[in-house]
Amino acid sequence: MKDDIVALLPDLRAFARFMCREREAADDLVQNTVLAALDKQQQFTPGTNLKGWLFTIMRNRFYSDLRTLRRRPQAISDENAEPLPAVDNPEATLALKELSSELWKLSPQAREALVLVGAGGFSYEEAARLCGCSVGTLKARVSRARKHLAEKLQ
Repeated sequence: MKDDIVALLPDLRAFARFMCREREAADDLVQNTVLAALDKQQQFTPGTNLKGWLFTIMRNRFYSDLRTLRRRPQAISDENAEPLPAVDNPEATLALKELSSELWKLSPQAREALVLVGAGGFSYEEAARLCGCSVGTLKARVSRARKHLAEKLQ
């Protein structure tokens, strides 16, 4: 199981990065997710979707940590987010900044649905289970998110 978790670390980091926006916070979330998974590995059913199980742990941990942070008086500013790197192409850098900006204008549920289906490679059914909603609700979230991005990035 440990080798399978190690193989999924890039996917976990990518999803954590989308959720947290900060590299350090994302790394902490991945680390806490892996520790929780290893601690609870007896609850995992071999032969089922390990990636989905880990993403569920990560998602639940993220929202739990977010609720804890909301109880503390702390200002969160989207303007201080690091720009996404682009490879030696100023136009690509600008496009990534625009995409990042528009992604963070989406509701957290729409952003999460879009990232799970679009970047995470999950099916609508798997993503719906991870988000705790119906498949129709998830499809609507993804559709609205894609429409918003298409309108804003034209």
